[in-house]
Amino acid sequence: MLSGPQIPPQSGNAKQLVVFIHGYGADGNDLIGLAPYFAALLPDALFISPHGWERCEMGMGRQWFSLGGWQPGLDWPAKAWDEILSCGKMLNGWLDATLAENNIAPENLALIGFSQGTMMSLHVGLRRVVPPAAILGYSGALMGQSVLSEEIISRPPVLLVHGEQDPIVSFSEMASAEKKLKELNVPVQTYARPGLPHGIDDEGIARGAQFLAAAFGAT
Repeated sequence: MLSGPQIPPQSGNAKQLVVFIHGYGADGNDLIGLAPYFAALLPDALFISPHGWERCEMGMGRQWFSLGGWQPGLDWPAKAWDEILSCGKMLNGWLDATLAENNIAPENLALIGFSQGTMMSLHVGLRRVVPPAAILGYSGALMGQSVLSEEIISRPPVLLVHGEQDPIVSFSEMASAEKKLKELNVPVQTYARPGLPHGIDDEGIARGAQFLAAAFGAT
């Protein structure tokens, strides 16, 4: 099973679960430091930031799946897509188990991803039987667009935040994801960050916290 750092709810009563899903070559410690910024608006949220399933192929940190088969704008090779599907099933099972362990209703789940973590958050969140309250994705991409119309189950509100100067995952991925999600009637918002490279800035955090608070009815 997955493990990673967590921060309990400020109220002492966990009514929501917010899961941070880190990027390629990082681990759960990379994003858990953001929890206090979100907790200010979500005092009943339990925050967990699990480490990725496997050691990263580039020799440091963790990964959710190999990026060896990914080329922007193209579908994944069959072997790589099979790995992504397998990882998605494992992450989905862990989410169910964590919700049950903490006696939190599945509709009170939010996913926050960065880079590869955004790819994973969208992949899993749009396929959960019970829709999450929200998906917040930073600097990522929407994988498997050609099959999503056949596989989508849930349509939770989505906010995508992306730096216009991202050299790792192209800024154009945000528009591509927005277009596809709108085609599938997913309520999606986008927030471009001028001058920002591959990262998360204060404005993106603030907008994301407000988005989650609204999704949970905390505002």
